[in-house]
Amino acid sequence: MTLTIDMMDETGTVGEKDQQLVMRLLEHAAVMEKVGEAEVSVTFMDDESIRTVNRDYREKDRATDVISFALEETVEGEMELSSPEGMPRLLGDILISTEMADRQAEEYGHSREREIGFLALHGFLHLLGYDHMDEEEERRMFGRQDEILKSFGLGRGTDGRP
Repeated sequence: MTLTIDMMDETGTVGEKDQQLVMRLLEHAAVMEKVGEAEVSVTFMDDESIRTVNRDYREKDRATDVISFALEETVEGEMELSSPEGMPRLLGDILISTEMADRQAEEYGHSREREIGFLALHGFLHLLGYDHMDEEEERRMFGRQDEILKSFGLGRGTDGRP
């Protein structure tokens, strides 16, 4: 099992330690989710950049913490994409606002490291088809998210705070 992660930091604020944490966490999640050979990209950006993406692609003119673009997800009228046999799955892109992550870490009283890990995992689970459009989906997604974070060592309270 190999997860290839293409990581870009457009902000220059995400150090090697945080990037390595995201890589290890997503690799851990890929094993737990039995993803197999796959590729994903993670881009760290500022509020203004993610706001532009959110406006242009989701018609929501505001900054947000994380956006995922799943390549395996199809909408009505689209052809389903699949990877040729022997090629890795192309899961998609995860965009994270580091400015929003910093504010949320402070608001929730935990480390920036945990918040960036949480957002990366949240985006990754969306790429795998998890969603939170109704209560049942939300319970399933957030339950799995908590399970993965805890087994990785980033569960609630693991950084000395609630």
